Amino acid sequence: MAAIAKEAAEAFAQLKTLSNEERSGALQKIHDGLKSAKSKVLESNKVDMENARKNNLSPSLIKRLDLSNSGKYDTMLQGILDVANLDDPIGKCTFAKKLDEGLNLYRVTAPLGVLLIIFESRPEVIANITALAIKSGNAAILKGGKESYQTFKAMSDIINQVLSTETKVPGPAIQLIQSREDVSNLLSQDKYIDLVIPRGSNELVRNIKENTKIPVLGHADGICSIYIDKDADIKKAVKIVVDSKTNYPAGCNAAEQLLVHESISLENLNEILTGLANAGVTIHADPQVLKEVQGSIDIGEKLQPADDDAFDKEYLSLDISVKRVLSLEDVITHINSHSSKHTDCIVTETKVNAEKFLKGVDSAGVYWNCSTRFADGFRYGFGTEVGISTNKIHARGPVGLEGLMSYQYQLRGEGHIVGDYVGGGGNKVFVHEDLPLN
Repeated sequence: MAAIAKEAAEAFAQLKTLSNEERSGALQKIHDGLKSAKSKVLESNKVDMENARKNNLSPSLIKRLDLSNSGKYDTMLQGILDVANLDDPIGKCTFAKKLDEGLNLYRVTAPLGVLLIIFESRPEVIANITALAIKSGNAAILKGGKESYQTFKAMSDIINQVLSTETKVPGPAIQLIQSREDVSNLLSQDKYIDLVIPRGSNELVRNIKENTKIPVLGHADGICSIYIDKDADIKKAVKIVVDSKTNYPAGCNAAEQLLVHESISLENLNEILTGLANAGVTIHADPQVLKEVQGSIDIGEKLQPADDDAFDKEYLSLDISVKRVLSLEDVITHINSHSSKHTDCIVTETKVNAEKFLKGVDSAGVYWNCSTRFADGFRYGFGTEVGISTNKIHARGPVGLEGLMSYQYQLRGEGHIVGDYVGGGGNKVFVHEDLPLN
């Protein structure tokens, strides 16, 4: 594993010097290769799906595994092209200062280095991360879960073949490993690997964080909340809540909690709950809501009492926890105590309430009058995403190209030495176009 990590580091040194045209061209080739092999990849995916059902994997895991679901494969292919068409993220000047005559300081964007990505279920991650890594000039080592082995192997064979025969990207820049034992060894390679990105269960993320010295970017849970404010438009609220819960319930950005202000009438509360129930959602109501709506709403078994841990639970299914809240302040306290700091939303027509929520809730994504399902790199216009981060240091929320970049300071002089320097440049900061970067 040390050799694999070292090869990746050496490949990174070459990859980041390739032109944007060379890197983007490689993505076009990968897109074409995966497109022409679609039937082969989906056949492999079908084998994984059958094995997953035989092994009684959870419905949410099986849904994430399915590449044929809702045009997911074609969306994956489009994501590769979208990344290829993004502006070059390398070498952008974000700060420039003249320190002395002929001595210019620049802060310039630069790739992070070698990424280790460990993921479960979602085989499209291979294409997503390969695209983002190559475009951003980062090397990547990818490890998929055993439940997606056949799909993983089919896609990785295609990507490796394309890179080695049709592009200038060095082969070890994208490496795909299949052994679980390899991961443990790679987690100790902090000399060569710069960032670990786990995508999967709470257990996977926590296990990785506890077993490596390498910085880890990611999120363990997706406990997203929607708050229906006293000044909410109820028709709007029903649409947002139902979409947030049912559009893709297995997603980490699906709503798991519904908080309703106490002044919302029983009639309006019932309208929201009926909308959810009609969409197939089981409502886990706290004692107050349960007592309120029983006898006034006919949704049968779709109404159930909430368990003790209902507001600390990620269902990943057509289930949602519901409770009444006294005030906006109580909502902010509740979310900051119970959410996973992923994405939370307020539905209100009052700007001052929305602004207080947006400032008060300590999550990577805070929304006003829109579905939590928008928390996605593709929908943010990033092309795709390497994952969603609830970290506060380096990158937060859906992580696209920008989240895979750092920066370096470049000082360009003409023989300047500190012994002669008296700070003649002053403190003036220039727009970078005013100082030549070449």
